[in-house]
Amino acid sequence: MDRLWAPWRMEFILNENAKSGEGDGSSGCVLCGLRQMDDGPGNLILCRGALTYIVMNKYPYSNGHLMVVPHRHVGDFEELTEEEGSELFRMSQRCITVLRENMKTHGFNLGYNLGKAAGAGIEPHLHLHIVPRWEGDHNFMPVLSDVRVIPEHLEATYEALRKSFVKFALESKA
Repeated sequence: MDRLWAPWRMEFILNENAKSGEGDGSSGCVLCGLRQMDDGPGNLILCRGALTYIVMNKYPYSNGHLMVVPHRHVGDFEELTEEEGSELFRMSQRCITVLRENMKTHGFNLGYNLGKAAGAGIEPHLHLHIVPRWEGDHNFMPVLSDVRVIPEHLEATYEALRKSFVKFALESKA
């Protein structure tokens, strides 16, 4: 019998705070807590802007699943400022560019889950999901066994994408 290994999932399964979006208890919000940490594999932040940041989803739907998150703790979409909305849009474009070049993606799902009824896992701090897709990536695992196959370890994906985001930032400044 073949085995699927996803050791990073156990932390999520056992951590009720991660599921509720309450963070580690000290910051009150997992996304605000990440923002306060130094960038690296520990927080999975790939890039920071003036008003938003790009972070890898620690519990991805597919390899390279990213989120664009406002720095400001805001849960209601209508409360975003024009500047925050603009930067969210530009950062999502940057994500797509980097994922296309680095992971040779064929398509993307982009979306917000606003409110618990819509599936928001971290309801009090909105964030935009960018989920890379490839032709033929549909398989029976999610349907029959509620399992997603992620072919690369998070840290390896982080290192590859981080290099691309740094290069992208340098090219943008030139």
